[in-house]
Amino acid sequence: MATAVPAQGPSIHAHSRYWVVPAVRAVVALAAGAVITFTRDAHTATFGLVVFGVFAIVDGLATAILSWMLAGRRLTRTLFAVQGAIGVIAGVLALSLTGAGLGLFLYLVTVWAALTGFLELYNGIRERRRDAAARDWLTIGVITAILALVLLFIPADAVLAIGLFGAWAVVVGVFQGIGAATLRGAARTGDGSRGAESGS
Repeated sequence: MATAVPAQGPSIHAHSRYWVVPAVRAVVALAAGAVITFTRDAHTATFGLVVFGVFAIVDGLATAILSWMLAGRRLTRTLFAVQGAIGVIAGVLALSLTGAGLGLFLYLVTVWAALTGFLELYNGIRERRRDAAARDWLTIGVITAILALVLLFIPADAVLAIGLFGAWAVVVGVFQGIGAATLRGAARTGDGSRGAESGS
């Protein structure tokens, strides 16, 4: 997620396989952004609920399961599991109520963005001196919280609301992709350093 900061001291650790989490989440977000971008003439509330529903379920499952398997500290894993569960619940509601209209789309996306953005931001603040991915979590949390605020104040227009969600997905997807690459490089560097130390 985002431009991850490589481990710069003994207190900051880059987990060797955690880069898989932002890599998968990047693919999911970019896929949602691409669907919205290339179907501009179909931006109805129903379309928005379907796209958001599928995205939220897949991203939620990836976040919960992969973070639980690959993240570092237990509390971090638990918070990401909760974040993923929120996404799955929001996604199921969206897909179950696709005919409910724009009001439901705005409500679900806003609440989802506020809750998941807060959790990711909190994880980033709490782990900022211990985990190489913390700055990424901070950034994604802020961007997601901003999405929630923007959706609260925009006019009730389906094209605008769905377009903003699509723009968020593209930005976050690119950011997570860069972060995944950076984290992978940091983890490899750390593994190489440890290997050299053990061989000396």
